[in-house]
Amino acid sequence: MAPSETSAEVRLLVLDIDGTIVDESNRIRDSIAPAIHSAQRRGVAVAIATGRRYQSSLHAYDSVGSTLPLICYEGALIRERNNGFVHRHWTLEPRVAAQMLDYTERLSLSGRLSVHFYIQDDLYVSNLNDASIRYFEGSKVEPIVVSDLRQLLNRATTKVMVLSDDVQVIAPLSSQLKNSYSRTQVKQDKSITLLEAFHPAVNKRLAVSYLAEEIMSLRPENVMAVGDDFTDIEMLQYAGIGVAMGNAPAAVKASADWVTTTIEEDGVARAVERWILRAKSSPAPLPLTALGKGPL
Repeated sequence: MAPSETSAEVRLLVLDIDGTIVDESNRIRDSIAPAIHSAQRRGVAVAIATGRRYQSSLHAYDSVGSTLPLICYEGALIRERNNGFVHRHWTLEPRVAAQMLDYTERLSLSGRLSVHFYIQDDLYVSNLNDASIRYFEGSKVEPIVVSDLRQLLNRATTKVMVLSDDVQVIAPLSSQLKNSYSRTQVKQDKSITLLEAFHPAVNKRLAVSYLAEEIMSLRPENVMAVGDDFTDIEMLQYAGIGVAMGNAPAAVKASADWVTTTIEEDGVARAVERWILRAKSSPAPLPLTALGKGPL
């Protein structure tokens, strides 16, 4: 259900990166900067909420001219750009990381998969396979190779990632891990060759709500969020105006208030024009139930 024209004024615009403002060529769409700058001139603050690591998010963050804390790792880390101050950091319990190593040890030794630890924005790995090498080349992340990842279990780990070329390896592993952890802890990439495990509470909704309510003293109805993937669903449901990209899967579109065009068709710019630049402010914000969201 789309928000009404008299919905509360948008004061915070939250954008995903990949598939939303950055295309498959890792290029920021030309339409993004003018649209964002127009929104900022209207007094709308802009934030980034991405699954990327902190360093890999900075180019997109700087391109939209954000001055707010950066939300990365699917919401596991909220960190300031200017001074590095960490507002919140949800990390995996050491026992969970250890259990994942137990699950994957035999396959890892055979080279059929590789396990990666993200610690303090660095990527640690004990063995490399073809899938991990391609990942490093594509993400421009330089891995730190260690003899045994277990020596890192006492450090704060943001996420554990498992990579493999073999679907027959990843699919059973995914089921096994999901039987052991809550669904929010284990994430599977569209390609089914990548699994990620986070703190069980981690999702973009948690991080965006912290930014909006605790840092900016806003309400959900003052937030507009745009995304294209399954990890954006909670964020879109939280926001007063949740916008799914036209290139998003059907389940993501179903969770949104409004569906814009694809990234190739400048979906973010169209959404900003529709809900911020042409919007009329309401004298009194409507409750979420009036927007078809129900209670939080």
